[in-house]
Amino acid sequence: MPVGLSGPPGDGSWVPRIPNGDEKYRALDDKIQAAMAAYAIPGVAVGVLDRGAEYVRGFGVTDVDHPVAVDGDTLFRIGSSTKTFTATTVMRLLEQGRLDLDAPVQAYLPEFRTADPTVASRVTVHQLLNHTAGWLGDYFQDFGAGDEALSRYVAGVARLPQLTPLGEVFAYNNAAVGVAGRLIEVITGIPYERAVRQLLIDPLGLAHSRFSVAETAGLSVAASHAVVEGKAVADPALFPVPRSLNPAGGLISSVRDQLRYARLHLGEEMVHGGRRVLTERSLVAMRSNPGPGGTIIVELDGVGVSWLLRPSAQGIRIVQHGGDWPGQHSGLLIVPERDFALTVLTNSLGGPKLISDLFGDDWALRRLAAITNIPAVPRALSPSELAPYEGHYTAQAIDTTGALETTDVQLTRDGGQLAMTLTEQGNAKHFHLAFYRPDYVLGFDASNQPTHTRLDFLRDRTGDVRWLRRGGRLLRRQRES
Repeated sequence: MPVGLSGPPGDGSWVPRIPNGDEKYRALDDKIQAAMAAYAIPGVAVGVLDRGAEYVRGFGVTDVDHPVAVDGDTLFRIGSSTKTFTATTVMRLLEQGRLDLDAPVQAYLPEFRTADPTVASRVTVHQLLNHTAGWLGDYFQDFGAGDEALSRYVAGVARLPQLTPLGEVFAYNNAAVGVAGRLIEVITGIPYERAVRQLLIDPLGLAHSRFSVAETAGLSVAASHAVVEGKAVADPALFPVPRSLNPAGGLISSVRDQLRYARLHLGEEMVHGGRRVLTERSLVAMRSNPGPGGTIIVELDGVGVSWLLRPSAQGIRIVQHGGDWPGQHSGLLIVPERDFALTVLTNSLGGPKLISDLFGDDWALRRLAAITNIPAVPRALSPSELAPYEGHYTAQAIDTTGALETTDVQLTRDGGQLAMTLTEQGNAKHFHLAFYRPDYVLGFDASNQPTHTRLDFLRDRTGDVRWLRRGGRLLRRQRES
């Protein structure tokens, strides 16, 4: 491919650049700009690594009310991709001999408690990071801005119900990653944010990655936007993230910093003080030995050390994460065998649709990395085949105030598919689910268009359908009275 060079040696930018005129990247630009118009996204930043060469573009503006052009250094919230920063920091502590992935959490946090006391004594650091701890994971309570926020949050884990047996089921777990963040604090003796900066952010030279808005003074930050009657509306109230949630989703970063971080995980020689930031052995360990598989928008082999490990039709593993916070949505995927990475940052409630188009569908992977999803061809099932899945499913979450929120799903048979009514915060949405293999379904929207979303059902030991897994979360099937 045609490339150019820019930047003086030693400033972190002396890398091959893919010109904006490159044909396949023009198609990526067109795809993004069309999505921005369709989904009301004011600003997008995209970055690609392709065999060492780098492509970085900004589109649109940071704020519709105070427009500044988005570029490769514009800061966005990366949401749950922060979990991989927490996990990478854990691996740095492991290499320093200060932590063992297979050690029980109570070896470092003797006071740690769970609703099931047998779980607290057995759960390991690794199980926190591969999402198999089994307790309720959507725990978002705000404990203020002080240094005690995370310790108070972790103390609250004791009231979270145990949904599945320890280590047996993948269920996305923000709370467990919060516990891992607290381990970092206790082992280093300093607040989580400062520890991650000292151990990872500063050694990598990520000058546009911070946890605190106060630390972003003088930098360009993308505002969060709601979508009202099809138009983006700036809403500053959407941007703040409680400090207690920083390990699970609080990092603010730029697409250029995300590419530099991706270079680390692709195994490029990232040196700090004459030593590699992380050894190849640790990098491979983070994307190996997945726990139980399932779905979280895409189909998963399982989770390594925080990274979502995704199969492909070619047998090449995709290493992926993404992040969602109201008005700020991101995606990051790495394909080590292709020496490839893609990251996209957005600043609107319409962002998930673009992230789905680029990270759930085959479009970007096929054109840029020459790999595709495992095929999923939907088929119609008979009424008797659909009957075991019908019913009422529920899930719970704890919001920032500590209040309990409930999500309800009703599934009924409808023309060879399942009709799904999803109710959250009093708002009902309608979808269809079409089976493509036993217990695995594709999502279709109200217009019967595919959403690229894969979901699956889990059975109990008797073989009965017990759970629907949607977005990595478990919705329990309610027993008929």
